[in-house]
Amino acid sequence: MEWTRGPVIGRGSTATVHLATTTTGHHFSVKSTELSTSTFLQKEQQILSQFNSPNIISYMGYDTTYYNNKSMYNLFMEYAPFGTISDMIKKHNGSLDESLIRSYIKQILMGLDHIHLNNIVHRDIKCDNLLLCDNGVKIGDMGCAKRIEMLETKLDYSEVKSFEFSGTPVFMAPEVARGEEQKFAADVWAVGCVVIEMATGKNPWPEVNDPVAALYKIGYSGEIPEFPWWVSPECKDFLEKCLNLEVEKRWTVKQLLEHPFVDNLNLGFKKVEEFTKNSPTCVLDQDIWGCLENSPEITQVVEFSGKSPAERIMQLSKGTSCLPNWFDEEDWIIVRSNHVDESLKLFEYMVSMDLDESSESTRVESASDLCFEFRLEKGAVKGDNVNVIRDFPSQFLDFEKILDDNNLFLASILYICNIFVNCIVILVMTMTMSYPFHNQISSLEPNKNKNDFQESKK
Repeated sequence: MEWTRGPVIGRGSTATVHLATTTTGHHFSVKSTELSTSTFLQKEQQILSQFNSPNIISYMGYDTTYYNNKSMYNLFMEYAPFGTISDMIKKHNGSLDESLIRSYIKQILMGLDHIHLNNIVHRDIKCDNLLLCDNGVKIGDMGCAKRIEMLETKLDYSEVKSFEFSGTPVFMAPEVARGEEQKFAADVWAVGCVVIEMATGKNPWPEVNDPVAALYKIGYSGEIPEFPWWVSPECKDFLEKCLNLEVEKRWTVKQLLEHPFVDNLNLGFKKVEEFTKNSPTCVLDQDIWGCLENSPEITQVVEFSGKSPAERIMQLSKGTSCLPNWFDEEDWIIVRSNHVDESLKLFEYMVSMDLDESSESTRVESASDLCFEFRLEKGAVKGDNVNVIRDFPSQFLDFEKILDDNNLFLASILYICNIFVNCIVILVMTMTMSYPFHNQISSLEPNKNKNDFQESKK
């Protein structure tokens, strides 16, 4: 098969993953490492080639090439265009909806069941190794996987101290952390950790940062990861079955597939491009305009009670139905309106009875002529959507239908300016009135001084 190596899309501890393209334009993933250090990748190729499941990443072959002046061993696998579940968690702001978690976990269990049927333990189940493809979730990265027979030969009593375990420490089961065994039950424990990671966006032991400290805590503390408090009782029970400290009491994958958390879950996966039926992309794409043209009078009212939001949206978008008569809906709440209501009519009548005939300039002609009344309270200007009558009969506040915050702010500034101008006028008037009196006193003082001088001269 002729192919072209593309950009790097992932890196592991022993290999690098590239996006590759065939001569026909087909995309796939190629996991490569130097031929001299390709022992682990060759073991992964042997294990991956045995699987045939829609929930496990597909094996496509292998070859050796010469790249960057080095001999490379290349493992060909199916390309996952939507990344990993970890990427999906980041896109959903650090948490997945429980319905999506149910769907993902069932697919993971189905793939894991196929792996266990082949007497293989994955040993590194986590969100980073769970890939999203067009037809669902698939288990990838078999670099840590081993056959159960190979593990059992290592579990001789004389060789317990030389037991080798693989995987990510925070996803390891207690028996693995203690160096006892790493069998099928260890994968089940990891599934429970994956549920917590999808629900919280964090690993099951977020308070532990050091790998050695994590292994000690998991293996010898007798604790289990904390369950998210917001998940359903079914989810919590599922976690209890996965995260049981006793290996013998921990459920198997087949038992978990019958748990209410994932049982009877309809998995209907379609490509994104196929999910466009009845999906509104533009206002002009809807059939409501044809409905308006065919019906001169729209009198049909759509009943929404007892239906889900999806059904209500579908009913609105269908071409066979007409728009509801929104003006006849009884549940609408008027937030702002220019129309006259009974309370305003009553208010106008009561105020008009109290006004003098000389105040015609401040009288409201109709209840629809709405203005704002401003009150200065604790240094702040506040406005009420009522008629201006006597509170502030100023020309600066003779605005009609002030409906937004910008006009409210402008009116407040104008009112403050009006007060400031009035204060200046009063100050000037006061000074003007006091000036003649001051002059009169000044005119009397010279005469008094003159008389005093004449008397002293005599």
